[in-house]
Amino acid sequence: MSLQSDIADLWARKQEGLTAADATDDHLATLEDFLAALEAGEVRAAEKSGDEWEANEWVKQGILLNFGLRETEAREYGDVAYHDVLPLRETADLAERGTRNTPDGTVIRRGAYVGSDAILMSPAFVNIGAHVGDGTLVDSCDTVGSCAQIGDDVKLGANTLIGGVLEPVEDAPVIVEDGVSLGAGCRVTSGFVVGENSVVGENTLLTPRIPVYDLVEEEVLYGELPPERRAFTRFVESSVSDHDLIDGGAYKPAVVATSVEEETLEATEREDALRE
Repeated sequence: MSLQSDIADLWARKQEGLTAADATDDHLATLEDFLAALEAGEVRAAEKSGDEWEANEWVKQGILLNFGLRETEAREYGDVAYHDVLPLRETADLAERGTRNTPDGTVIRRGAYVGSDAILMSPAFVNIGAHVGDGTLVDSCDTVGSCAQIGDDVKLGANTLIGGVLEPVEDAPVIVEDGVSLGAGCRVTSGFVVGENSVVGENTLLTPRIPVYDLVEEEVLYGELPPERRAFTRFVESSVSDHDLIDGGAYKPAVVATSVEEETLEATEREDALRE
C-alpha cells in the first residue's frame, strides 16, 4: 500500500472510534513515515494545479491523525520542559543543505519542511505541515502556521504572522509564492494567496475579508494578491459612516495594489535624480 492509502485507511479507522490508547506500533510507524515524508518535501499540504492552489486533503488528515492517535508526553527543549504529542524536528539535515536556524528560540515542529540555503532567525516558529522554500528568510518573531506554503526566495519581515489551517481539511492554507517580500509586521491569514514576486508594505493585513483594490487590472479582489504587485494598506469610507452615532465618517482598511515594475522604475528615477 502507498503512504496515501495507509493514511486513508487510518483516517477511516479514526472515524470509527480508534483512539490514541488503541493505536498500535504499526499505526505509529505509519505516522512516523508520514512526518518523514513531510520533512523531506515528498508530500505537501497544498500544491499548484495550473493557476490554482489545491489542498491535499489526505495530507491534512495525516497531520490531524498525529494529534489524535498520539499521547501527550513530557518533553524537553534545551532547559525548557513542555508537554506535547510531537517532539520538535531534528535539524541536522539543514546544515548539510546550507540552511541556518539561529539559537535562543527558533522552533521547528516535526512535519515541517525547510529548504536549502534558508535562514530562520530566532525567535521564530514553523509549525507542522508548513513548507518553507529554498533561499527563504524567516525573520525574528515570525510565525509560519500549520500547512502554510512559503515559496523560494521569499522574505518574511520581522514579526510577520503566516496563519495556519488544519480544519476543515478541504480548505487551502495560506500561500506565499516565490520571490515575495513581506514587510515587517504583516499578517496573512485564512487561505490568502500572495502572488509571486510581489512586495507588501509593512503592517499590511492580507485576509479574504479585506478587499484588494488592484489598480493594474482595475478590479476588486478578495483572498488573493496577483503576481508582480506592490501592495500597501489604505483606508476607504465605510457604509456605517451614515450612522447617527458616528460623527465625521467611518473608514475601513483596504489593500491597494500597484505594479512592482512601476514602483521600481520610480524609485530608480528618484535615485538617479539624487545622484545628478
